[in-house]
Amino acid sequence: MTAAAGLFTRHHLNPVLTAADWPVSVNTVFNAGACRLGDETILLCRVEDLRGLSHLWVARSEDGRSSWKVDDEPLLSPHPTFEGQLWGFEDPRVVFLEEVGAYAITCTAYGPPGPSVYLALTEDFRSISTSHGSIMPPDDKNAALLGRRIDGKWILLHRPHVAHSGGHGNIWISRSEDLATWHSPEVTMRTRPGAWWDSLRIGIGPPPMEIEEGWLLIYHGVRETVSGSTYRLGLALLDHDDPTVVLHRAPEWVLAPREPYERVGDVTNVVFSCGAIIDAEADRVDLYYGGADTCMGLATASLSELRSYLLSSPPSDD
Repeated sequence: MTAAAGLFTRHHLNPVLTAADWPVSVNTVFNAGACRLGDETILLCRVEDLRGLSHLWVARSEDGRSSWKVDDEPLLSPHPTFEGQLWGFEDPRVVFLEEVGAYAITCTAYGPPGPSVYLALTEDFRSISTSHGSIMPPDDKNAALLGRRIDGKWILLHRPHVAHSGGHGNIWISRSEDLATWHSPEVTMRTRPGAWWDSLRIGIGPPPMEIEEGWLLIYHGVRETVSGSTYRLGLALLDHDDPTVVLHRAPEWVLAPREPYERVGDVTNVVFSCGAIIDAEADRVDLYYGGADTCMGLATASLSELRSYLLSSPPSDD
């Protein structure tokens, strides 16, 4: 086992959430945003109903591992009168904006026009206080905000469909003064060529987490094989003051489908994370991830070991 493959340890209770935990009959529970709110861990889960439409639904736990309490109703559901939200909401990321005093939820709104980036604010995960609606037009997804402004502007990482990308999906950033109007995107990190594990598409995982050396980015990479796509997770470090600059990018993946609940499900061979929580005092990163687009898993790592491994990686070519 390489150093990279041993950084994260799967929790012995995995999967920590499944469709069986829901108060109504649903198909799958996966790809949750995560945060701490008071004494609770909040998971904002993507829940696919028995029609195939996706909702965002809150589960709460004191220890973030067990005894989950699922809200009676979803926080966000498909809207029958808004075409861009007709098929639901997918893959939420959650970050606290201290300046605003609220949690920003970025997710994918999906409908006939295609996927678009949707932004909403909440203080308690029981109601939406502000809805900015779709802030990026189709096709665009895999979005999250940084938790603070840089040079007076909010920063959004996302993956727009770009015609000249040759079919590859890269990570871009856009900037805004008001969270509503966004400037043209700038490419931040690209796929790697050939046989690399992240050669087909890349996209952010959880919102980038600010550490002493920069922004710690856990991202997903996709490789196409004769038996289909495989989704794995890797690490990169973005510059504090200019997140278009990738300081380090680890060559190896740090989490890949291995267990039955990651290999077999609605979409095979997928680990996909939208949420992580850093406990600096405990030197721990809790990474919540979807397994095979079907259930929720938890993997933990030492923050100091992640930093050491990432800083020992070669400088990025991006």
